[in-house]
Parts: sequence; structure tokens; C-alpha cells
Amino acid sequence: MRPDLRSLLQASLPRLRPLPVTALVAVSLSFAVSSPVLAQDAGEAPDAPFSVPEAGRPVAFEADSLEYATDSEIVTATGNVVLRQDDQSVRADTVTWNRQTGKIEASGNVRMVDQDGNQLYTDRVELTDEFRTGAMENMLLALREGGRLAAASGERQEDGTVLLERAAYTGCEVETSDGCPKTPTWRITAREVSYDPDEKRISFRGARLEMFGLVQLPLPGLKIRTDGSAVSGFLIPDFRFTPSNGVEISQSYYWRIADNRDMTVTGYVYTDVPPMISGEYRALTDKGAYQITGYATESSRIPIFGVQPNSERDFRGYINANGQLQLNENWSVTGSFRRATDRTFLRRYDISRDDRLRSMVEVERISDRSYFSLSGWATQTMRVGDQQGAVPVALPAVDFRYRLTDPVLSGKVELQVNSLAIMRSTGQETQRAFAGARWDLRRLTPLGQEVTLTGLVRGDVYHSDENDLTETVIYRGNPGWETRGVAIGALDVRWPFVGKFMGGTQVLTPRLQLVATPAIRNLAVPNEDARAIDLEDSNLFALNRFPGYDRVEDGVRFTYGFDWKFERPRWRVKTTVGQSIRLNGKPTILPDGTGLSNKTSDIVGRTEIRYRDFINLVHRFRLDKDNLAIRRNEFDAVIGDHRTYAEIGYIKLNRDIAEGIEDLQDREELRVAGRVAFARYWSLFGSAVVNLTDRNEDPVFGSDGFQPLRTRLGAAYQDDCLEVGLTWRRDYVATGDARKGNSFQIHFALRNLGFR
Repeated sequence: MRPDLRSLLQASLPRLRPLPVTALVAVSLSFAVSSPVLAQDAGEAPDAPFSVPEAGRPVAFEADSLEYATDSEIVTATGNVVLRQDDQSVRADTVTWNRQTGKIEASGNVRMVDQDGNQLYTDRVELTDEFRTGAMENMLLALREGGRLAAASGERQEDGTVLLERAAYTGCEVETSDGCPKTPTWRITAREVSYDPDEKRISFRGARLEMFGLVQLPLPGLKIRTDGSAVSGFLIPDFRFTPSNGVEISQSYYWRIADNRDMTVTGYVYTDVPPMISGEYRALTDKGAYQITGYATESSRIPIFGVQPNSERDFRGYINANGQLQLNENWSVTGSFRRATDRTFLRRYDISRDDRLRSMVEVERISDRSYFSLSGWATQTMRVGDQQGAVPVALPAVDFRYRLTDPVLSGKVELQVNSLAIMRSTGQETQRAFAGARWDLRRLTPLGQEVTLTGLVRGDVYHSDENDLTETVIYRGNPGWETRGVAIGALDVRWPFVGKFMGGTQVLTPRLQLVATPAIRNLAVPNEDARAIDLEDSNLFALNRFPGYDRVEDGVRFTYGFDWKFERPRWRVKTTVGQSIRLNGKPTILPDGTGLSNKTSDIVGRTEIRYRDFINLVHRFRLDKDNLAIRRNEFDAVIGDHRTYAEIGYIKLNRDIAEGIEDLQDREELRVAGRVAFARYWSLFGSAVVNLTDRNEDPVFGSDGFQPLRTRLGAAYQDDCLEVGLTWRRDYVATGDARKGNSFQIHFALRNLGFR
């Protein structure tokens, strides 16, 4: 059934009758370029294909009956008339074609479908031989993307555009699910609307946005495209208030440069600080995509430490560029560049809360049996108290791996070559290179055990200087050149048992692992990439529990545990629990509190419970081996659907690690968020982040054990075509000129207009 136009135009436009569900095809002809047919008496259908003047493509034609008037040379098709040309089609009760003038007119429940899937409903329409519309009456254009444009009449101009009168547009539904008329939440009326079928563009002149039949907002220069792509124009402004900048109004202009390139320029005006401008450029090429975003302003900057109320204005800004190019089947280039003028700019203007800005470039080659990477990283710290000169720059970082085609001793062999150079302007510098080989043999026994034998050998070369500038002694290593050898042998056995349980299937997989490594000269070399060591379920059965390559766990150890998985319709439960025992009595370099420093490790585990997409619970833990005290307690839960849900995240690290090891300090944090939907279209939402770390856990924070960091609360309205939201946020921690206090923001979005 054709959608009702009255609620859209608020005018007495007649309602079209439903289209027939089935059509009796009485005649099937083809419009094609050919010689004219001979004149025939009225009521007789032509006995040969006939052509539409100047048509270059065939048109499939169906109708219940066909009449041809010899004297006027008018062909009249009636009853379920269907015309098709490529991806276009026309359905109507009656279609007449004047062979002398070439004029085609369709009337009665006309429905046209263009190449983009848009549907045009009208009472009467004049057509060209290329299916281009002429004059129309009582029309409705239903766009594939969901928008609807209605007009009382339309007239084709000499340039091919269709000028519409008494027109209105909306992205909302105009009918309920049971077919009753529905007043749209918003609509756009205009003094004049022009529809350009060739450019697939609708232009509004004197457009005004009307919401709930009351609010009217002018929208100068509004344009939309019928194929769903974007058009150049102004976006709806944003409104917010922050304690750092006062009232903020931002206005964006979107520029569609080409089909594969666009740019958005935004101006920001504040009551308390000078204005700011930003720009975002995006491009898609045949090799890949990239984008560049930049912010620029001139404002006063308060130092992070100390007070400078009369500080001078200075340029402040931020740039973020990233992209990826696929050069050919194997080679690709990935890069990103992020840089800010100071550490508080991003927070003050609410652009990002990242504590690090990483820039990188990487060239990769991937084939069936090899991998090559040449990359480099540079990081700008946003953390209070960090020295930028102590932040490392990694350049170059090289990694090459190759898997041999032929098995060696029935196992797979992978070769690896790796190098890394780390530079600091005021800190230790390190260069590292190694070459190694790994052999893996996997077998299944007649009883169903999965047995894996692994052997790894590696040779490392290090060079470092300025080692004394590293504060943590165990990270320094010896200055100058150092070499070491690494050898690891491992046996891993898994034995899965499958059975039925509670109407589902369970799989219990006990796992045993034996790893042997000769003594390694760990402390002789610097530690750059293996500092954040902690026993958890993800590295319990790893050959080396240290992250990175600079530290290798030596000695002989035995690890045991199990995986259990239960699945039934809509339910899934997974659990992993394990522990390791060191079989030799040699001292270890693992710090106390990591769960690995003693002969017997702590107990670690992970449990995941999922019910459809409604419940998802994940719990990670580490228990002290002596008294089962909780050393790591991490819990994440999401309950609800996309409209009403609750999220809870909690982590507590109670490791009691020495204060000198800054990478492994204790933490405790609580995160909550949720949304409650009510009254069909309305919802309330909120979130909070609370630091629960006290002075005993980390003296650096100086917290009393309950320190809110951020809270957020808001209300939103969302229907099929409109989003409106009001958000209140409070920041409890100030950093320089990024002040703490209350912020407010209004969110507004219209469907099918490209407005955010």
C-alpha cells in the first residue's frame, strides 16, 4: 500500500489505491530500436516489436491489453502495465505512447523504481524514452535510504530538473505498522524544491525544519541525494558548556569534494576563551584509505604544576593522521601520526582522554609462508609527571619470519630474525637483534590425547649506553655489548573429554605442561619490553611468561590445569584454572608479588558466562598459594539489551610489589554504566569511574580509597528518525587548564540528512 501523504504535507492530497498483487501478462513485447510497425486498426495489438524514439536500450513491456489507434498513432496499454529497462521499472493502470510526438504518459497508481532502488508514487506522470519523469501530480518519492519527499505537483524544466510545488520531506515513518496514518516527528518544508534525476540530487530553497509541529529552524542551502550518498552543506550545530571554556557553539560545513574524498570544517565559539577551528580530510583510493584531522586555536595555557593566571596566549593545537595502503597482494603500508602542542589541550577541549599519543609507520609483507615487518614508533606522553625525554622512540623495528616448506623430524619449523633500536633524548638507549628457530610437533594418540613437542633456540646481541639513567635497577642491564643464548624445550599434553550435561554438551580438558630452560643471562641485558609481568590465565601455559623478548623465564617448571566448556541452546560457560610448580631451586628474577616468584605459583583462573546476547559475565582471579588471599580480582558484566542495560567493571590488584617497580603497582577501580528505556522512545543513561586505590596501595595517587574521576548522567529521546539527548558530566580531577567541574551537552541528530 502506498504511504499516506496527508500527515506529511498536511494537505488533502488523495490517497492512491493499492497496487494489484498479481498481474495477468497478456502481451509481452520489447521496446527496441527498429523500423516502425505498419498502421493497424484500433483494438489490435502490433504483430511485431516496435520502438521508442531515440531509445538506446530495450524496454520489456507487459500489459493485460494493448490498443493501437491507426489515425493518431497512439498505443494504449491498460491493465497491470509494467515497463522494465535495466534496473528501472514502471507500473501503472494505463500507459499511452504517441508515436508521432514520442510522448509517454502513465496514469493510475503509478509506481516507478530507478536504478538506485528509489520508488516514485504518483497519480500521473509524463515520461521520456529514457524513463525520465516530466509533469507529475500527487507524487511521493520514497528513497531507498528511508526518506520520503511528497509534493502536490511537479513540472519538468528545460534543463531536465523537476520543479516541485507544495513539497515536504521527512526521514520518519508516515504510517504505523498496521497502516494507519502517522504524523512524522519532523519534516522539512521549502518554498521551492528541485529534483535533478541526472545528478540524483534534491535541492531545497527556503527550507525550514519543523519538529513536533511546533519548532521551526531555518536550513539554508539544504541538499540531499537520492542515492544515499552525502552532499555538501552545513550540519546542525552543537551546543555544550564546560567549566574550562564556558558556553560552546560549534558549526560544521561538510564538503563532498568527490565520490572518494570529503572534508569537514568546524568552527568553535566560546564565551571564556578564543575561538577554535578544526578540519577533517578523508580520502579513499584504489590502494587504500587515509584521513587527516587537525585542531588549532590561540589561548592561554596554565602550567600543570604551579599557577600562572596572567599567562600569555600561545598557539595550541592537535593533529591526527592515519591511513593504510595495500600496494599489492603481499605488501602494505600502515601509518599514523598524533601530536599535540601540550599535555592538557586534548582534555580541555574534550577531544580525547588518551594518556599517550603514539605515532607509527609500518611496512609489511605477508605471504603463505613468510612475514616481514619494518616499523617505527614514537610516543608523546600526556601523563602528569612523566618526562618526555625518557619516553622511548623505537626506530627501526624489524621482524622477519619464515616457515619451512618441508617438515624437519616430522615437525614444523619457523625461523625468525628480529631487531630493535630504542632511543631516548634523556635516558638509556638500547639496540637489540636476535635470530632463532622454533620446532613444533603435534600428534594425537589413540586415546585422544593431543601431544605437542616444542623446541626453541635463539641467539641475542645487545648494545646499550646511559644505563644509569634508568631508575629501576633490574631493568638496566650492563652497558656496552652483551650476548646471550636461549634454549627452550617443552612438552604439552591435552586430553579432552566430551559428554552430555544439563541438556547440553560439556568438554573437560585437563592440561599438563613441562618446560625446561637452561640458565639465562637475563640481568646482563636491558629490559625494555618485558616489564609488566603478572601471572594470569592468558600466559599460564606460555613458553615464556614474560611479555616481549628481553626477559626469558629459565629453569624447569611443571604447569597443570584444566579448561571446561559447557554449551546448550542460548547458554555458554567457559572456565580455565591452573597453577605451576618450579622443579629446580635456583633463584628467580621474577619480582615478588607477580605470583611466579616462589617455587609454587599462585592459582589463576578465568570464567565466562554468556546467555544469548543478554548476559555476558567475565571474571579473572589470582589466589595466593598460601592462604588463598585474592591477589587479582577482575570482574566485567554486561546485562540487558541495546535499549536497557547495565555494565559493571571492577579490578583490584593486591600484589604488594616493591615501590621501585613502577610498572607493577597495585590498583583498584570501579566502572559502572547503564541505560533504562521507558515510554517507548525515552531513556535515561549514566556512567561513573571511581578510583578506589588508597595510599597504602600506591603512594603516588595519594587517594583516600574513594576518589570519583568522572560521572555522567543524561536523558535521550530516539524514534525512527530523530535523536535528541541532554548530558551532564562532572570531572573531579583538574590538570593544568583542564579544570574540574560540571559540563553539559545537547545532542541532536536527524536520520537521512547526514546530520551527525
